[in-house]
Amino acid sequence: QVQLVESGGGLVQPGGSLRLSCVASGFSLGSYAMSWYRQAPGKERELVAAITSAGGSTNYADSVKGRFTISRDNAKNTVYLQMNSLTPEDTAVYYCKAARVRRTAYWGQGTQVTVSS
Repeated sequence: QVQLVESGGGLVQPGGSLRLSCVASGFSLGSYAMSWYRQAPGKERELVAAITSAGGSTNYADSVKGRFTISRDNAKNTVYLQMNSLTPEDTAVYYCKAARVRRTAYWGQGTQVTVSS
């Protein structure tokens, strides 16, 4: 079964850090561009970070640039999102996406991140 499973979310204080993981099963991530999206209540889903299949290029939303880092370990079939200096505006469900040209993308089910005092 093709599946992406996110983990690492939870409750964190403002200024704290979390590292999210996304593990693929049923396919190999090595040929896919990977990205993280998030969706807060009442808001549209937005792109947070993306990384090319080989990990040579990354892209970040302006709101997270300098605070978040996307990385991947193709041997472990895993992509990560390191989140530092978190604020309440980062509260959302975070989703992992695997994309390849000419193919329908795969999505995970999401992991909740809550930043609150």
